[in-house]
Amino acid sequence: MEQISISEIQRNLHKLDDFDIIEVIDKKRDKIKGYFIESKYASLVEELSQKVQSKKKEHKKSLRGALSAYADPSKMKEEKGAWERHVIEKYKNR
Repeated sequence: MEQISISEIQRNLHKLDDFDIIEVIDKKRDKIKGYFIESKYASLVEELSQKVQSKKKEHKKSLRGALSAYADPSKMKEEKGAWERHVIEKYKNR
């Protein structure tokens, strides 16, 4: 993949015309800043972005309430404040 610096883009914008994808780098910090992708790939990039976003949402939904299937509602009242009681008992005798 072709790499181009930010200052090079500023000086020679026409260099972007010769490539489909160009990696933009910050030479001073030696860091990749992003990518220029030719507009003919815009729909593909948008489709991939939507898939990634939907997978993130699905992942969050699947984790939400995962432990509730194992929770025993009859013990929930006993569990309230259990952590505080545990800590107090642990450090009470020191």
